[in-house]
This record gives sequence, structure tokens and C-alpha cells, in this order.
Amino acid sequence: MANESPANEPDEVRDERADEVRDELPADLNASGYVGPYQFPDNSRRRIPALMYLVIAALCAAAWFFTQDSDTSVVNDGFIFAAALFALFGAYGLSAAWRMKIDERDALVRATQAVDFAVGHASAQQVWRGVRSRPTWRVFCYSSEEPPLQRGLVLVDAVDGRIKECLVEDNPDRFK
Repeated sequence: MANESPANEPDEVRDERADEVRDELPADLNASGYVGPYQFPDNSRRRIPALMYLVIAALCAAAWFFTQDSDTSVVNDGFIFAAALFALFGAYGLSAAWRMKIDERDALVRATQAVDFAVGHASAQQVWRGVRSRPTWRVFCYSSEEPPLQRGLVLVDAVDGRIKECLVEDNPDRFK
């Protein structure tokens, strides 16, 4: 019985597996069934939970303030501590909610202009830099020769398009 394949399982076991809760990506982050150019979500979406944290902080502080003189066991000094934590999370969320003005295509163009060779293959990856999580495009590119003679790594700021770093080297893989 332990070696049965899922197709040969009893109906009750299959029904239990169908009811299991599974993690899945939100629809706007799942690119598997998407047709057309994929649009990276903007970091400014972080403002929504940040504002929610700030509202919860205000509610906790108000509950603590208005019940300070009463003898309630429901609201205690933990509410003001929770309000401070929620306010810190909310302030951080607002400070890290950068609006991206440079998409991956713009980052590829800027990286091509930054390296001193004709680019063949290239790819862009979104990363975050620093304590405030500033969005940055990490662009890896190869020269257009076959096999490529050079490769480069360019970091393009996704907020203002400035080149943060540009590293170019001879391609060590061309001798393999």
C-alpha cells in the first residue's frame, strides 16, 4: 500500500490531497502562463502595507491612550510597545518604497552604452541595494563575438538610471 502511485490512490486520499493548502505566487508575479513582455512589479507597492502598519500603530496608540485611566486587563502597556514597532515598520516601508522609472529594457540599453564592446547576449536581474532597499538592475552581458571575448557586469539604478558600477573583463570561459 505504501508503494502505490498517486493514480492508484483511494478516492478519499486523493480528495484529501486536493484540499491541501499550497503556497503559490500572486498572479502579477507568476510569469509562467504570461504571453507578451513581462512587467516587473514596481517597488512603490510597498507603500500599501507600510500605510497599513501606520494605521495599526495609530489604533494601538489610541487604544492605550484612551484606556490608560481605566482598570482594563485587555489593553496594557504592550499596546504602546506594539504601536512603536508598527510605526517603525511603517516608516521603513515608506522609506523603501522607491518608484522605479527604469525597466529592464532601459537597463539593458544603459548597460550596453556603459561597456566598451558590442554586446551580444545579455540578461537583467532586479536586486536591492543598501539599508533602504534601493532597486537596482544587475545586467550581465557578453561581447558579440562567438565565443564571446569579453563579459561585463553593470549595475543600473532603477530609480534614476545612473550606472552604479561597471565591471568588464576578458571572458575566462572562452578557453574551455
